[in-house]
Amino acid sequence: MANVEQVQPRKGPSLAIQAAMLLFVTVAAIGMGWLSGGYLKGVGGPVPVPVAPENEGKVMEPAAAESLGAGPTLVALAPITTNIASPADTWIRMELSVVYDGPQPPAMSEDIHQDLLALVRTLKMHQMEGASGYQHLKADLEERASIRSQGHAKQILIRTLLVE
Repeated sequence: MANVEQVQPRKGPSLAIQAAMLLFVTVAAIGMGWLSGGYLKGVGGPVPVPVAPENEGKVMEPAAAESLGAGPTLVALAPITTNIASPADTWIRMELSVVYDGPQPPAMSEDIHQDLLALVRTLKMHQMEGASGYQHLKADLEERASIRSQGHAKQILIRTLLVE
């Protein structure tokens, strides 16, 4: 048998080495965060395009900047204020905008507005709760607008959503 005095417990690295390793790992993490943030900030940013005064209501892509009049069009719809299906004493107010693939007649925006109003009246409170409820609501609005416009409505932007 070994003598108790001869067996010594294993010691870990000293306190100075542990502090140096912690400092190294912290500096490496900060450096990686700074580098990846700089990389992501420079990738795919929006390119500003000058817009003529007659095209103020339009959202234009850089490729479409040369051919003014072509490109996506942003149209603000009238606010939707109505009660929802359940609970019946709950009111909702939404301000929406529609992004079209090109200029569309004003009657199409009115048709989309009325269709979205009919959709909002059928909503129940539990369908809108949480982040996933909001995403489902936005997807439903975009689907209805796309169907009503025969595919010309590309996106619905929810500017305000108030449930009371």
